[in-house]
Amino acid sequence: MEAEAQNGASEGSSIPVDACRDQLAQILDSADFDATDRERRFLSYVVNETLSGRGERIKAYSIAVEVFGRDASFDPQADPIVRVEAGHLRRALERYYLTAGLADPIRISIPKGAYVPTFSVHGTRSAGAQEPSATPTLVPAPASVGFKLPVIIATAILIAVVLMVWWRVDSPRSVASGPEIPRLAVEWFEDLSGKQGSAALARGLTQEVVSGLSKFKDIVVVQSPSPEVGRRVRYVLGGSLYMSAETFRLQISLRSNPDGTVLWAASYDGPTTVRDLLKSQADIANNVATTLAQAYGVIFQADAKLVVPNPPDDWAAYACTLSYYSYRANFNAAVRPSVRSCLEKAVERFPGYATAWALLSLTLIDEARFGHPIDPIRSPALIEQALAAARRAVELEPLNVRGLQAQMFALYLRKEVDAAMKVGRRALSINPNDTELMGEYGYRLAMSGYWNDGCALVAKAWERNAGPPAYYEAALAVCSYFRGDYEQAAMWIRKADTPANALYHVIAVAIFAEAGDGALANRERDWLIEHEPALVRNLRNEVALRFTRSEDIAFFLSSLKKAGLQFSE
Repeated sequence: MEAEAQNGASEGSSIPVDACRDQLAQILDSADFDATDRERRFLSYVVNETLSGRGERIKAYSIAVEVFGRDASFDPQADPIVRVEAGHLRRALERYYLTAGLADPIRISIPKGAYVPTFSVHGTRSAGAQEPSATPTLVPAPASVGFKLPVIIATAILIAVVLMVWWRVDSPRSVASGPEIPRLAVEWFEDLSGKQGSAALARGLTQEVVSGLSKFKDIVVVQSPSPEVGRRVRYVLGGSLYMSAETFRLQISLRSNPDGTVLWAASYDGPTTVRDLLKSQADIANNVATTLAQAYGVIFQADAKLVVPNPPDDWAAYACTLSYYSYRANFNAAVRPSVRSCLEKAVERFPGYATAWALLSLTLIDEARFGHPIDPIRSPALIEQALAAARRAVELEPLNVRGLQAQMFALYLRKEVDAAMKVGRRALSINPNDTELMGEYGYRLAMSGYWNDGCALVAKAWERNAGPPAYYEAALAVCSYFRGDYEQAAMWIRKADTPANALYHVIAVAIFAEAGDGALANRERDWLIEHEPALVRNLRNEVALRFTRSEDIAFFLSSLKKAGLQFSE
């Protein structure tokens, strides 16, 4: 019995089913296959069902019931357990084939967006054999459709403008197979002490860090890469561990590849009791992952400084995502059209680029919420476009938190608040170290009436985010305002100080009016009347778009009236 496969060299070639089963057994028996028991059962189930000719039966529901023991009432839309475990299993397989399975003759993988495994011929060729021109698969994968430093921000924005012009030129160019995504190789941390348990601690710390980094979908994390993959690695993370009887110290650094320039380094200390070690491992992994991989983190800043002459398509598409974060530093409306055009071109060239779809959605959302005054026809249409782009991102990568963030935001603006908060909670559970998501989810949670919980998340995001802080400071000003702490609110809105953003002035008017500072309230009011008269006339709709509870809307509008602003009822 043989498993049918597609092969670019000879259509209709096949891989023996027994060989596929042997490969499954080899993976499950390998100590380097870093998967839980549940993930191993998951892999066994989908492989055996496929090899038995029942691949069409493999659905999230069947996996949940037959592998995870869920009852017949399981709802895959409400419970993402299968999608989450599938993501973990994909990464475990990728790590296996980069280490112990590097020379295995058959590769088993689970395509993103599906649960039916694929099988491909891999490894060394026999003498005289022809190298296949394409990777054969048993089941075709589903069709894909889809700085704090001002100098860094300015550079990335300039890159976006240049790329937009460059992409409009119709001269023929080679099309890359996918967008450029930074590859980070994580070396096993070196054990310097050689004491009992120190090697296990070094290995455990390495794995914790890899797990944390892998949750960020804007980078690719590899361990023990093959020579081919190694040539594409742009950054290398390494470290060393020294352990005494009572304490340990981990020294860790990020280097550029191949020149070895140290871009970031840190030291971590902790006690060696079992309870403290477990907490230390988690804390270190969270800190390293957030510092390096989040938006505006070390890798973003390093990439934003890179200048690539005559950039190929793959780099140009990735540079568009850098330009989005640079735009987001101050929401500069003049730059937004070029960022949108760049991202639209990116998803046109690479329709499977989930992050670009997500950032395009967020850009469309900004057009809707910052396009003062709100257009009763254009703004809802933009939100619908944004929701469609966000759903495309999530369809391509169910664990892409930027796509989920965009979906949450679009649903919130559609006033589907419960659905929006459900998506936000799910996204934060997938990657609790993504401060960009944390801040946006916290802000929406607060403005939907859960002020304590939401504002706590915004404060945490402000503390940990490496990017420009003004957006979070404005949010914390709103939080203090609704708590009735107007002195604190005034402190935060002064710190935010983003005079080009009209909504900053709206928030300031309300705060200074309630704080009894008539001079500042009048100054902010006069700025709005002079620069944004249409926004002033439409303030009721603008406020209602953002806040959920009628009492919050009424209180905020009363503060604006107290400052002398007049607007349509």
